[in-house]
Amino acid sequence: MNTLIQVSFALVTALIVGSAMMSVTVRNIIHAALWLIACFFGVGALYLLLEAEFIAVAQVLIYVGAISILILFAIMLTRQLETGRYMVTGWRLWVTSVICVTLFAAVLIPTLLSHRWNLPAPPAAGGSEQLIGPAELGRDVVFTYLLQFQVVGVLLTMALIGAIVIAFEERARRRRILTLAEEHTLQQLSTTRQAAPTPESEQPPAPSTTDRE
Repeated sequence: MNTLIQVSFALVTALIVGSAMMSVTVRNIIHAALWLIACFFGVGALYLLLEAEFIAVAQVLIYVGAISILILFAIMLTRQLETGRYMVTGWRLWVTSVICVTLFAAVLIPTLLSHRWNLPAPPAAGGSEQLIGPAELGRDVVFTYLLQFQVVGVLLTMALIGAIVIAFEERARRRRILTLAEEHTLQQLSTTRQAAPTPESEQPPAPSTTDRE
């Protein structure tokens, strides 16, 4: 059983790290958002391995079902950027990668070396460990952390409204694209006008002899 858990942990870790790397390296921003969703799924699977089912469900519902959809809507509603122009390539990419890895290692390595990895002692016989369940978490969200919860909700709503406003401004600047029905109607009107005979009053006057001379 322990071997199966370790293998599952390795697979989930590979999924999280791989999808996180893909989300920051792919050039298509839609593909980056989809890889980010895969990373969120991996984190939810990691919570399941830690036997935190409620947090795993919350991870999938909030991040995969809400945050990811908000990101996709913000990407699709905002103006279409030329992503190739903003990509770091060449030697700048390698310099940026080395700086990021160095800073990450400077923070992570001292933490790993100074942390004591001793497992907690098992509870004494007859004693029960107090665990926090969904009811306690719900009470904390509604009462203790109500202000933070409302601030996050307002920020997400403002982000969605801002994306819609930018999309409408960009749409007003662009030329309106006709639908298939409108194109078909215009083609019928042009065909009808070409097939209809020209009235004598609207025909151009014949050139006179004076004009020829």
